[in-house]
Amino acid sequence: MAKKIYQAICLVAALVLVLSSAVLTAVLYSHFTEQTQRELQVEAVYIAHGLDLQGEPYLDTLGDRTRRITHIAADGTVLFDNEADVASMENHLDREEVRQALETGTGTGSRTSRTLAQDTFYYAKRLPDGSVLRLAATQRSVWVLLVSVLQPVAVVILLVLILGAVLAHQVSARIVAPINSLDLEHPEQNQVYEEVSPLLSSIARLRRTIDRQLADARQKQQEFRLITEHMSEGLLVIDGQTNLLSCNGAALALLHGAASPEPVSVLALNRSEAFRTAVRESLEGRHWEGQLEVGGRTLQLMANPVRQGEEVTGAVLLVVDITERAQREALRREFSANVSHELKTPLTSISGFAELLKSGVVAKEDVRDFASSIYDEAQRLIRLVEDIIRLSALDETDLPGEMAPVDLYQLAQQQVRRLETEAEKRQVEVSVLGGSAVVTGNASVLGEMIYNLCDNAIKYNHPGGTVDVVVMTGEETKLLVRDTGIGIPLESQNRVFERFYRVDKSHSKDVGGTGLGLSIVKHGAQLHNAKLTLESTEGKGTTITVRFPTER
Repeated sequence: MAKKIYQAICLVAALVLVLSSAVLTAVLYSHFTEQTQRELQVEAVYIAHGLDLQGEPYLDTLGDRTRRITHIAADGTVLFDNEADVASMENHLDREEVRQALETGTGTGSRTSRTLAQDTFYYAKRLPDGSVLRLAATQRSVWVLLVSVLQPVAVVILLVLILGAVLAHQVSARIVAPINSLDLEHPEQNQVYEEVSPLLSSIARLRRTIDRQLADARQKQQEFRLITEHMSEGLLVIDGQTNLLSCNGAALALLHGAASPEPVSVLALNRSEAFRTAVRESLEGRHWEGQLEVGGRTLQLMANPVRQGEEVTGAVLLVVDITERAQREALRREFSANVSHELKTPLTSISGFAELLKSGVVAKEDVRDFASSIYDEAQRLIRLVEDIIRLSALDETDLPGEMAPVDLYQLAQQQVRRLETEAEKRQVEVSVLGGSAVVTGNASVLGEMIYNLCDNAIKYNHPGGTVDVVVMTGEETKLLVRDTGIGIPLESQNRVFERFYRVDKSHSKDVGGTGLGLSIVKHGAQLHNAKLTLESTEGKGTTITVRFPTER
């Protein structure tokens, strides 16, 4: 404040002095200019009279070189000039003062020389013979006079400025000293200028209001941070220039961004076209919703504009990880398509056979074969529906029975006995090896798992092949189903547990099955927190191992 008061006093003093000097200079300049014009006019009259009496030689007798004298003919030709060679001078008919003199009798003009930085004033007078006498005077002599006058004035101005600066410093320091000593922590306890008291009272009220608002803001900010940091969804708040104002940890994790202490553009977190579109649309005042693919995960992005009145001042972006939902939706669509296909195949066969029987075109000796085909397709359809129901139950974890101790060795023996007829039909020998191993699980689900593993091992085996069901205990309980069958190609080993996936569709048609057996095994293993591994060599056989968690 003292500096501003000091500067203001000095500025006012300097402006007054400068303006006074400028006005004085302008008045003197105008005065000497007018005086020069009058002198040129008087001198022109005298020289014109002498020229009229004595002719051109009169001009040579003039020894005064302070004025430039030029005699110009009526056609603009220079007849005489006391400072230049008339032979080299150009025609002067286009000069302003000459043209005026020829028209009105007298003429004036002025021109500035940029190279010499001086003004030249001209006065021209038409003579009785039609020629023109012109006199010129430069401003240089006038400026010399002005400088001689301004020198003492400049000294006075300098002294006044120095004195004013000293006094201004002292006055400003004395004025602001009480203000500088104010105790703003307790504004109303200060004893200072009476004019400042209302300001101090306002400061005190404002301070109390600000303290209360800051406390509320800190509390709300803390609450907001606690809420957003515990959200699994990502939340980003941006301003109208895409600068990131706030974001939670979930947003940075989902978008693979790094926390930055300084505001940055939200576009630095993700440069995909969908993300840029969301930001642009929301800042233009429109809601946007779509999906992003980041790091192999599917994110749903929702962007809404933030308005203050009619103006869009920013936007709020919400990021939700919907990877599992998207995968489930993809599986659901694939499952629906596969189920429709698998159901349609036996139903089409049944409908075809029934239609032929209905039409009466089937011979009596073929009716039994047609009825057998309808029965086989119906059984296939029943098995498919049962497997679908079983898978649905596994998906919903709504299973009959409860978790209880189950002996895997005894359970394996039971399931192998169920498959004896199928094994004999395909000439495959099935053995149960190992010993008793008790795990906690659902006996029905575990039985289905062992049955499907053995069923696959028998169906995809060679005549004379073997299937070994091995139950082992130790650091962990393991169930192995090992066969000497056709094996699984390497490129298909990661997909055999998918629903309805078949390695060789033509061969699968011969062996039957629904294509859901290994999917039931996979879901059963997940239900029991067991790990499922597969080892297979094409043409040599396959080993599938189920590792159960250690009982505690």
